Amino acid sequence: MWNATSVPEFHFIQLSEDPDLQPVLFGLFLSLYILALFGNLLIILTVSSDSHLHTPMYFFLSNLSMVDIGFISTTVPRVIVDIQTHCPVMSYVGCLTQMSLFIIFGCMDSMILAVMAYDRFVAICHPLYYQVIMNPSCCGVLFLGCFLLSLLDLLLHYVAVLNFSKCEDYIEISNYFCDSSELLKLACFDSFTNSIVRYSIGTLFGLLPISGIIFSYFKIVSSIMRSSSSSGKHKTFSTCGSHLSIVCLFYGTGLGVFFSSSLSISPRNNAVASVMYSAITPMLNPFIYSLRNKDIKTALRKVRNKSKLRTSFHN
Repeated sequence: MWNATSVPEFHFIQLSEDPDLQPVLFGLFLSLYILALFGNLLIILTVSSDSHLHTPMYFFLSNLSMVDIGFISTTVPRVIVDIQTHCPVMSYVGCLTQMSLFIIFGCMDSMILAVMAYDRFVAICHPLYYQVIMNPSCCGVLFLGCFLLSLLDLLLHYVAVLNFSKCEDYIEISNYFCDSSELLKLACFDSFTNSIVRYSIGTLFGLLPISGIIFSYFKIVSSIMRSSSSSGKHKTFSTCGSHLSIVCLFYGTGLGVFFSSSLSISPRNNAVASVMYSAITPMLNPFIYSLRNKDIKTALRKVRNKSKLRTSFHN
């Protein structure tokens, strides 16, 4: 353990050291952040303003949008400031705070996607009991469970990460933010124990929701195959298509970052891959639902028509 009087600083890798690319990166991250805020806030506004969307599925969708706002707000604003100041440095407390928020929002993202898959499973495989099973109290308990599991994930990371072995005041992180996997490398473990801790946490909080999603969709597909109605099959696939697209995007980019960090020898490549997971995915989620979901598109038209009526009334 380091001396209690010395407070280390964490230095992050830059996505590019080319001065000509800095304005481009600044515009790119700013655009990503604005689009993510706009898209997710639009989903929240649409769901809250349309009574037809006050269902468990859209309750979890609006919460997913709120979590996505927190997820992207944990990293991107700091990157925008770092690009402007040319000083990608963070204090010890700041780094742990960023890591904590990133773990909580990231884990909640994963858990809510699993709960949404369970919601579709109940709606399609047990439609007569859907209102009974997915009642408001159950939805609240499921959301609270997602939050508590995220806190447990954070606690396990804290137990490992707070065991630092480095005593230097200068610590370099091979990413553009305080990634928990990078901080685990600083812990007082040998490489074998470090790998066990990392894979154990990943298995518990990655494999658990993925298994739930796979099980739910296995049951859904089995139910669809037994159905003789082609219109029913099409409706089922259309309602599940948006969620399945987001699941593939979230876990696809997450696994890509995981394997690239394990196989790539270039820290900058790892940082670029992390942008896909931490910035692009929260930005794309609301637009995937807006473009692929009929109910959301209908509700968006209602919101747009209401705003036009108010504008014409004031004029």
